[in-house]
Amino acid sequence: MYDEHYTRLNQYRSLWILVFFDLPTETRKERKIASGFRKKLLDDGFSMFQFSIYMRFCASRENSEVHTKRIRNNLPEHGKIGVMQITDKQFGMMELFYGKKPVETDKPSQQLELF
Repeated sequence: MYDEHYTRLNQYRSLWILVFFDLPTETRKERKIASGFRKKLLDDGFSMFQFSIYMRFCASRENSEVHTKRIRNNLPEHGKIGVMQITDKQFGMMELFYGKKPVETDKPSQQLELF
């Protein structure tokens, strides 16, 4: 019973950060800036969901705030960037399709918590 209760609570405490962006890419300099922003997301543990949407699993709100702050510190001068946090439970309810075929959503890697 304890394990079921803990897992259920953890689905609401753990979060996914989704970063949406539309950056200018008209010039060589703008493409370099956009590429650098994507590289910083990858270096911080984000995975590409779609070309301009990246996501990252965080075990806690505190952890998600650390990564959100890093995004704020690396914002390019131009372009539109959105950051959204959703619970693991909400993420698990997402329906994904490739064409008409449903696809399983990514599962977070096993997280260890130390007390």
